[in-house]
Amino acid sequence: MPKLIIIDDEPNLRYSLKKSLESDSLEVITAATAESGIAAVRQHQPDAVILDVRLPDMSGLDAFNIIHELDARVPVIIITAYSTTETAINAMKHGAFEYLLKPVEFEKLLATVQSAIDVSLMSRIPAQFGIAGDGDTSADQIVGRSRAMQEVYKLIGQVAPQDVNALILGESGTGKEMVARAIYQHSRRADRPFMAINCAALPENLLESELFGHERGSFTGADRRRIGKFEQVNRGTIFLDEIGDMTPATQAKVLRLLQDGSFERVGNNETIRVDVRIIAATNRNLLQMVQDGEFREDLYYRMSVFMIQLPPLRDRPEDIPVLAEHFINLLNRDMHKQIRSIAPDAMARLQQYLWPGNVRELQSAMKHALVRNVGEVLTVSSLPETCRRVAPAGASEAPPKLDADNIRKFVQDLMSDGPANLYQEVHSEIDRILLPEVLNHADGNQAQASELLGIARSTLRTKITDLGLTFEKRLKQDSETVDAPQRG
Repeated sequence: MPKLIIIDDEPNLRYSLKKSLESDSLEVITAATAESGIAAVRQHQPDAVILDVRLPDMSGLDAFNIIHELDARVPVIIITAYSTTETAINAMKHGAFEYLLKPVEFEKLLATVQSAIDVSLMSRIPAQFGIAGDGDTSADQIVGRSRAMQEVYKLIGQVAPQDVNALILGESGTGKEMVARAIYQHSRRADRPFMAINCAALPENLLESELFGHERGSFTGADRRRIGKFEQVNRGTIFLDEIGDMTPATQAKVLRLLQDGSFERVGNNETIRVDVRIIAATNRNLLQMVQDGEFREDLYYRMSVFMIQLPPLRDRPEDIPVLAEHFINLLNRDMHKQIRSIAPDAMARLQQYLWPGNVRELQSAMKHALVRNVGEVLTVSSLPETCRRVAPAGASEAPPKLDADNIRKFVQDLMSDGPANLYQEVHSEIDRILLPEVLNHADGNQAQASELLGIARSTLRTKITDLGLTFEKRLKQDSETVDAPQRG
């Protein structure tokens, strides 16, 4: 269970915070002085700390420095009165996770504590790679025996200790975050802070502020100075997920950081220098984005010095049994179930399904199955409908519906041109035919089309955008209007 230590000399505040934050999933320990708080950090090895800047026996900044020396990976949340914000800002510069003003808004504090614990768990829980089945549930595992995954493990081992930036490519759900954590935890910076930012989850101005910080008054709502993640994680590692969603302005600042290790906060011309290792990831085709002018070519080549391409689950079906067993073992513990095995026909369906959502979708399917299943053997009837619809092997001998000669000729032509992304090129060309046909059949209804395709609606929309499909006529779809696609 995660642990939170609260260090504050106000008894009422300690009591109210403990009562408000403690739960079945979070243990809260309190201390009234810096000395007792530091002792608690040594004893309990917490996942996060809340620290007041004014303590009776020591300044909050001095206490923070000692805690940071004990374990630089522990996120420390500073709470402060208005008159002492400069102390909190100095702590942020040295790696504190966040600072909040008294009186503390509970919802803001709760969200900050949860975020801090998430970051702590990412840096502290081992991300092991290899073969599951040893019963170790104390670590997150990147599971797979296939040749493709063996290559991934080898690449992780090569890049982790080299202190170079890395780019992880792969479809959604293939485990890019886990690979990033494994690289960090096997690196020379494993005892330093680790931060993760989802570039697709924040608007442009908030992402730039989150990464580089801002000065008070630099934009609407900037009511105080903020220290950015790059400054906070100095000498550590930052994981930039969905880097393909960065705006050109943010791309330019990241490029400069990669080139000379410097940047400016938003609204300030002061140059700040940091030493940060960047691990980036995306499910988008960055090379195509470069060709389309959507991603900086110089940034792409800076980031792609060392790349790891994660294979989709459909390309490693031999890993599905061991992954399914791995998730069942974890879910048995969490859901108090006792599933012992998977019926052969259920396993056949799992291996024949194409898994557009990859490993994440398989994990969700196993959870769905454990909820529905009765008995100790997981059966076909407990699987999600998408898996059950897959015809079992040998059920029919229908002739192939695609002209293999044409596809073979197309692939040969591509290989003669020497593209680096042959797999994506072939699938994109098929999607250019498949998606308009299915959408036209569904009268433009994307929900119906995504069901026919067996993919998520968000995945369909992303494919339509990535392929540049345009629309000529307006058709109703649920409560919104959409267009029937034409090839663009």
